[in-house]
Amino acid sequence: MGNLKILVVDDESRMRKLVKDFLVKKGYDVLEAADGSEAVGTFFDNQDIALIILDVMMPKMDGWQVCREIRASSKVPIIMLTAKTDERDELQGFELGVDEYIAKPFSPKILVARVEAILRRTSKSNDETLECGGIVIDKAAHVVTIDGKPIELSYKEFELLTYFVENKGIALSREKILNSVWNYDYFGDARTIDTHVKKLRSKMGDKGEIIKTVWGMGYKLEA
Repeated sequence: MGNLKILVVDDESRMRKLVKDFLVKKGYDVLEAADGSEAVGTFFDNQDIALIILDVMMPKMDGWQVCREIRASSKVPIIMLTAKTDERDELQGFELGVDEYIAKPFSPKILVARVEAILRRTSKSNDETLECGGIVIDKAAHVVTIDGKPIELSYKEFELLTYFVENKGIALSREKILNSVWNYDYFGDARTIDTHVKKLRSKMGDKGEIIKTVWGMGYKLEA
């Protein structure tokens, strides 16, 4: 997957170099930014950026604000890095549309694996359209409409809804959802799934009710 462009944002030059070195070895082009303000400028100057790796604690503009600025006009995948492990921080990240949330210290190899998993899914061409109970999913355009009206979903929310529709009527465990949608060995807990489902249901309005909770197991889409 050479030549895809990744923006690495961290005020620690050693951290940027570490991440950059691992990504370059995999054939990616890497841009760097040392603070939030520089990150926003670099992103809007380079509209072909495929993914952003974004630190939370930075001068001038923190990662949360950078995410808000970018999410106002772009659905580019964002992986958030943070030294904090507070549940509220993780939930805030998902609320802002962060696709992955990785706490420091982390394994660069695991980070690269997550980058590759996201980019495999966003870069592949797929012209399939899914329909279910008034929900239309255009997988190629990455667009969802409900009763003809488009809804704004983050990358991970889109993947989650697609997975539910592709497996409608089937009870899916949280572990199966993690393995299929996140596409890597997940070492956290099921809070990630519950947070995304809650947000997805909210964005779907009345249609959100078709995503049923299977108590003690996971979820099932009933159309």
